[in-house]
Amino acid sequence: MRRGEQPPWVVSDELWAEIASLLPPRPPRRHRFPGRKPLDYRKVLCGILFVLYPAIPWEYLPQELGFGSGTTCWRRLRN
Repeated sequence: MRRGEQPPWVVSDELWAEIASLLPPRPPRRHRFPGRKPLDYRKVLCGILFVLYPAIPWEYLPQELGFGSGTTCWRRLRN
């Protein structure tokens, strides 16, 4: 990767504008037991790309990057 280039797992604003229109709307949260707030689709997509680019196992996705857990990214990809 050259200096000044974005990493391959970072989704540009232009690409995200095209992808976002293809994603299903979020289901409404329950009132009584809402659970955790779901992660943003864009962050999860970056997590998926981060795992697929170097072909690492899902459980090795670093939590510090803010993409959610590897399991979360895998579930979103699977659905």
